[in-house]
Amino acid sequence: MKITIKDKRHLHSAAKELIYHTQGNKILAFYGAMGSGKTTIIKAICEILGATDIVTSPTFTLVNEYKTSTGESLFHFDFYRIKKTEEVFDFGIEEYFSSDSYCFMEWPELIEDILPTGTVRIQIEVTDDEQRILHLS
Repeated sequence: MKITIKDKRHLHSAAKELIYHTQGNKILAFYGAMGSGKTTIIKAICEILGATDIVTSPTFTLVNEYKTSTGESLFHFDFYRIKKTEEVFDFGIEEYFSSDSYCFMEWPELIEDILPTGTVRIQIEVTDDEQRILHLS
């Protein structure tokens, strides 16, 4: 499955399409180079899901929680600074994964061996003309 984001004007429609195609799967792992748009895409998804909080990269905190207008929690992880898998167990990653809340992950390759079954993997490809192509698997 592929979703193309031609430019920022198409970001929210792409986020809606992504939510539609991943319905039932709430653990989403975003793969892509630095600057490929992981945080920007996650921000658009959170907005579509009704987040009332400002969505920012949790690079230094490892996880941000955003509330929706209906009181649901959305969790946003950034594992860029993780040195060992044990670090994510220290803050209770299993509880987040089993919470039935959306979990959006940046740099999931650093914890690949503990991602739950059913995790939706989204590879972000940046084209020469700056489009983003999301490859879902």
